[in-house]
Amino acid sequence: GKWHMGVNCQTRHDHCHHPLNHGFDYFYGMPFTLVNECQGTDDPELAKSLQDTYWFYTQMIIFAVVTLVIGKVTNLFPVKWKIIICLAICGLLQFISWFSSYGFTKYWNCILMRNHDITEQPMNLQKTTSNMLKEAIAFIERNKHRPFLLFVSLLHVHTPLITTEKFQGRSRHGLYGDNVEEMDWMVGRLLDVVDKEELKNTTFIYFASDHGGFLEAHRGNSQLGGWNGIYKGGKGMGGWEGGIRVPGIIRWPGVLPAGRVIDEPTSLMDIYPTVVQLAGGAVPQDRVMDGHTLLPLLQGTEQHSRHEFLFHYCGVFLHAVRWHQKDSGTVWKAHYATPVFQPEASGACFRRGICPCFGDGVTHHNPPLLFNLSQDPSEANPLTADTEPLFDTVMRRIRRAVEEHHKTLTPVPQQLSPYNNIWKPWLQPCCGTFPFCWCHEENNKA
Repeated sequence: GKWHMGVNCQTRHDHCHHPLNHGFDYFYGMPFTLVNECQGTDDPELAKSLQDTYWFYTQMIIFAVVTLVIGKVTNLFPVKWKIIICLAICGLLQFISWFSSYGFTKYWNCILMRNHDITEQPMNLQKTTSNMLKEAIAFIERNKHRPFLLFVSLLHVHTPLITTEKFQGRSRHGLYGDNVEEMDWMVGRLLDVVDKEELKNTTFIYFASDHGGFLEAHRGNSQLGGWNGIYKGGKGMGGWEGGIRVPGIIRWPGVLPAGRVIDEPTSLMDIYPTVVQLAGGAVPQDRVMDGHTLLPLLQGTEQHSRHEFLFHYCGVFLHAVRWHQKDSGTVWKAHYATPVFQPEASGACFRRGICPCFGDGVTHHNPPLLFNLSQDPSEANPLTADTEPLFDTVMRRIRRAVEEHHKTLTPVPQQLSPYNNIWKPWLQPCCGTFPFCWCHEENNKA
């Protein structure tokens, strides 16, 4: 499915970020994200504000060139043709650089890969669902006689909401509802295969989402990015509950009791140590591991999550900290920075397309905004020293935890820097002779 970690570092074929370079034995899926909006369905939401800025600068350069040409031809003011030509070339290069990053690449980056080979470029959206299912089912059938780890990262419930004709119009909740129904059907098909191959009682299955609904995703009056109920905020907003509080559903008949609800804060970082323990291995001891095995919590040998603190980042910026106070069971959360909603009362950043992590798009809080999530899960009523007797005690403990957390961090390059998000032709995966990057596996076989 959706890998979203990229492919190359230095050359088109080094595959340094590829799944096969990070512990997986087999890969079928999309190495990038879907915000490239494959095959021209819509403009990418995440890059919209950046594209608007680039297009504004391009228009300014065009206006300047036209003005200078008119001035030169009519002798309104003296200017050398060299200056006009240089400015025009700079404008053209600037346009090519940003349009390449957000125009051509939505076709070039809309690719499916099997291991290191590109099978479709651009991929056929109507066949993606059946392709993913076939690959996942074939993987289970190939490995049913030995232990296996199958990680399926569905392209569904992610804009642009790829939905086959069979499921379009099925839901009362528009295209997003249709997409949820198709995803549900896909998960059901995979579970049916597990049952049919008599793997039901020996297979640990964990179903979860990586974040809450993307509130800014709209098409006309239709909301495309889900709904977060009573929880404030959404995807990409650093610390608000709507972007990070998601359910996890676990199935392991014969080992874990059915119908049990565990109301404890855990993390997707817990999947790794859980899988390692199930496989009989040991996590590395030469580094700080942020995740904890879920098995004691699931089996009932422990009643509380091992996460006393969870640190919620937006990019490299720490926006919020959650403290699960073990002795009382209370869950506190302190916000150091929150996004500036546009419009103010909307609960999202509609004018920007997605909330930024820093700069004028966030508000810094000193003292931090403090909430008691046990009593106020929708984060509607920030506490103060006047309204909460434990305010100073809680803030001191959280502050100490942040200091200890910072000592465990190793600085890394900024992944979301402008340079890292500009298209680089020497890294572009291509199944043909660049720039003629078009192929389809079925056509290739024929």
